[in-house]
Amino acid sequence: MNITRENVDALNAVVKVDIAKEDYSDKVEKILSDYRKTANIPGFRKGHVPMGMVKKQYGKAVLVDEVNKLLQDALNKYLTEEKLDVLGQPLPKPQDDIDWDADTFSFEFELGLAPDFDVKLKGKKAITQYNIVADDKMIDEQIERIQKQYGKLVSQEAVEEDSEVTGAFKNEEKEIDNTVTLTLDKFKTKTNQKKFIGAKAGDVITLKTKGLYSEAYDLMHALKLGKEEVDGLDIEVTFTVSEINKRELADLDQELFDKLFGEGTVKTVTELKDKIKEDAEKQFVQQADQKLLNDVTEYLVESTKFDLPSEFLTKWLQTAGEKQLDDAEAKEEYEKSEKSLRYQLIEGKLIEENDIKVTLDDIKGHAKEMIKGQMAQFGQMNPSDEELDGIAARVLSNQDETRRISEQLVSQKLLEVYKEKANLKVKELSYENFVKEVYGDK
Repeated sequence: MNITRENVDALNAVVKVDIAKEDYSDKVEKILSDYRKTANIPGFRKGHVPMGMVKKQYGKAVLVDEVNKLLQDALNKYLTEEKLDVLGQPLPKPQDDIDWDADTFSFEFELGLAPDFDVKLKGKKAITQYNIVADDKMIDEQIERIQKQYGKLVSQEAVEEDSEVTGAFKNEEKEIDNTVTLTLDKFKTKTNQKKFIGAKAGDVITLKTKGLYSEAYDLMHALKLGKEEVDGLDIEVTFTVSEINKRELADLDQELFDKLFGEGTVKTVTELKDKIKEDAEKQFVQQADQKLLNDVTEYLVESTKFDLPSEFLTKWLQTAGEKQLDDAEAKEEYEKSEKSLRYQLIEGKLIEENDIKVTLDDIKGHAKEMIKGQMAQFGQMNPSDEELDGIAARVLSNQDETRRISEQLVSQKLLEVYKEKANLKVKELSYENFVKEVYGDK
């Protein structure tokens, strides 16, 4: 067997594989001999079929199968030994005139080669690294939410601004009849809020659905309709008041602190605020890190310039999936996936240059921490190592879950590299201002 490569350019090559008779003949003969021992052909005893007849019936199929196996093994071995960084898979050049009666065969494969490039993490323009803090306003709002949640309902005769009103939305034409409990602050306009002030049990209030709520999901919940049904909905509905309550705030005392955090963990309002701030900012770190990861990824894709074997990759995409694509579909698919492919190459180079590795112990440790966090949400604060090991083993028996955790750990390690080596500027702001700056009015 002889394998040669011709580089068309820096990104494309053609590999030629020449297979001689001595490469496959022994294997073919052995398989045919085994066939002869087991073949059932009318007129011949088992094991006594003439070899000529076996070759005539099975010879070409066995030859084709063995040559193809030999070809794939040789090609894979060649790519590994030559350390060729290929994109996609080798594409066989079409051959309609293979003479399977010949002794020697030649096959050619097109290769798409990965480009050579450098990654510069430290760009001229600094990337913002957000440090999100829980400000006093947010902490006070969270405390009020907790007091409402653990407070008690006090019955009222008439609706006030901070009342919780229970009643039924109705519209006969649309067959709407849904009982809900609502608060006035959810309504989009003051006009609709004022319609409720002073109302008593049994009163009927008429409302228009258009502009009733700022968010579509609030209207969906109120009327018990699907998203498609509330889109553009402009009808009149009635709301019949059945019950009016005011939520009396729970006292900020030791009983409440113990309910929230366990006995004796928090003892004063100051400690409560500190705990709320600490817990909130832990969550904010995850959001800030994800934003930084996204921004550095975007910067790397935009700033790291290199060419790709686009023609080869477009052709490869035609046969790479379950469905065969035509030229136009493959071109569209390539354009959609090009950015992702570029980042995969950049990420691979960063992983190699920074010696990033994820071990099985890393994956198992991460899985156990994840499981501990989930169990804590259900009040199981101190699971045993044996219990965690058992659950982790079940989780990691799923290959998709193992791969997902591995990818998460790689992202975490890359994030550490970015924080150390990229050109970053730290910006501290409240969560409310972070949302405004990053997401605008969305």
